[in-house]
Amino acid sequence: MSVHEIPDELIALERSAEQERARLAGLTGDDYDTQLRRWREASAAFHTAVTEHATAAQVSRYELEQAVKKAIRHPEPKDGAAGE
Repeated sequence: MSVHEIPDELIALERSAEQERARLAGLTGDDYDTQLRRWREASAAFHTAVTEHATAAQVSRYELEQAVKKAIRHPEPKDGAAGE
């Protein structure tokens, strides 16, 4: 299996973790602490899933994680969208 074949589950988990991280902005005190726990839980779920998938697919865990993060943070344009 190629690292470039990223399961939708990993995309969804990383997207969720990023959304939880973004919600930290502007929070303080107990609200910040509560949201930080949510982010950490979402991030841990993502990392666990990456490790499990990489092990099962016999691919580099690091390369898989980086491929997922790149897909979320720097998505490639859809077919036909480049150069328009």
